[in-house]
Amino acid sequence: MNTLDIRVFDENGREVTLREIIGGKWAVVYVYPKDNTPGCTTEAKEFTELLPEFEKLGFQVIGVSKDSVESHRRFKEKHGLKVKLLSDPDAKLIRALGAWGKKKRYGKEYEGVIRSTFIFNPRREIVWQKTNVRAKGHAARVLEEARKLVSEGQ
Repeated sequence: MNTLDIRVFDENGREVTLREIIGGKWAVVYVYPKDNTPGCTTEAKEFTELLPEFEKLGFQVIGVSKDSVESHRRFKEKHGLKVKLLSDPDAKLIRALGAWGKKKRYGKEYEGVIRSTFIFNPRREIVWQKTNVRAKGHAARVLEEARKLVSEGQ
C-alpha cells in the first residue's frame, strides 16, 4: 500500500489519509513519540510558533504520533497548539515513513518511534527528510529547508 493511502485519524476522529490531508499543498509532516513529554511538547510549541511563517510559504504542518485522538485534543488545549495532529495508533504510517526502529534508553534496547520530519511537495512527494532529530530548535531548521525548497521550485 502507498504510504499516502494509509488510514489514520484526524483531530475529530475521522479516518483520513495523508493524500487527503496534504491535497495539493506543501506539507511538513513530523513524527514524534508521545504527547505531553518534554521533547515532544517543545517541538510542537516551536512548530506552532513558526506556523505563520510556514503558512506564508504555503505549507501546512502536521504532527503524527501513536497517541489517541483524545490525547491529541488534550495536548493541543493544554499547550495552545495550532498544528494539525494525526493519530496513528497502529504505527502503520509511522513505520511506512521509516520513523520506527531500534532505540536505546538507560542501556536497554527497544523498538519505538524515531523523531523524524518529512517535507512533501504539492505533488505529494517527499523532497526532504531527517530522522533521529533533536526537538529543540528543529522547527526553525525545518523552516529554513522549507524556504530553500520553495525558492528552488521543488
